[in-house]
Amino acid sequence: MSERQDNVIQFKPKRKNIAVAVIVVLLIIFIVILFTGFHIDTMKVTGNKYYSDEQIKEYVLADGYIDNTILLMFRNKIHSNDNIPFIAKLDIEYVNAHEISVTVYEKVMAGCVEYMNEYVYFDQDGYVLEISQRKLEDAPCITGMNFSSMELHEKLPIEDKTRFKMILKLTQLINKYDLKIDSIRFTSEGEILMGYQSIKIELGDGSNLEEQLIDLNKILDGLEGKKGTLDMKDFDTSSGKASFKEDKDTK
Repeated sequence: MSERQDNVIQFKPKRKNIAVAVIVVLLIIFIVILFTGFHIDTMKVTGNKYYSDEQIKEYVLADGYIDNTILLMFRNKIHSNDNIPFIAKLDIEYVNAHEISVTVYEKVMAGCVEYMNEYVYFDQDGYVLEISQRKLEDAPCITGMNFSSMELHEKLPIEDKTRFKMILKLTQLINKYDLKIDSIRFTSEGEILMGYQSIKIELGDGSNLEEQLIDLNKILDGLEGKKGTLDMKDFDTSSGKASFKEDKDTK
C-alpha cells in the first residue's frame, strides 16, 4: 500500500512541470503571434475637416508608438485622445490584423472672436470650445468687441445681451445657409459688416437677418472676382436683388 502511494507522489511533480512548460510555450507562441502578426499597415481616417489624415495619424500614434493593431486599439480605449484642439472624440476600430479605422468627431465651430492675440472659438450656443493661436479658414472671426476675460467651456462674456443674441443668430444662419464668410465686424454705430473675399457686405442693424442671408450665396456667386460693397440694408426679398458698388480702382 505504501509503495503505491510513493509512486503517486513521484508522478505529481512531473505532471505539474509538464503543465507549466506547456503554458509557457503557449504564452510564448501567443506573444510572438501578437507582436508579429498584427503590425499596422493601414490606418483609414474619416470625419476630419480641420486636420489632414497625416495629422490625425500622428495624434493617434503619439505618446509611445505601438505598431500593433490590437494593442493600439486597446491603448486608445483606455487612454483616449481628449486634449486635441478642435476634436471632441476619436473612435479607433479594429478592421483586420493589419488595418485600423479612425473616425474623427470634430467640435462644431460657429465662429470666433479675437482675444489677447488668440482666437476664441465658440459653438452655436455661445460656449467657448477652444482658445488657440491657429486661425481656421471656415470659422468667421468677429471683431469690434472688447473682453476683460475669457474662460474655456463658459459662455462668451458679452454684457450686452442683445448683441450676444445677435451674434448667435448670425452665426447660426451662416452655418444654416453654408455661407463662406471670412469676417464679421460690429461698427461703432452697432451695424454689422461682413467680409467675403474682396466684398464688404453691409447688413445694417441686423433686424432682417433671415431675409438678408437666405439668398446671399446666390448673390455672391454673381459677384465672383469683383471687389466692392454689397448693400443689404434695404434688401428687397421679392426681387432678390441688392445694391452693389464696385470699387473704382478695379476698373
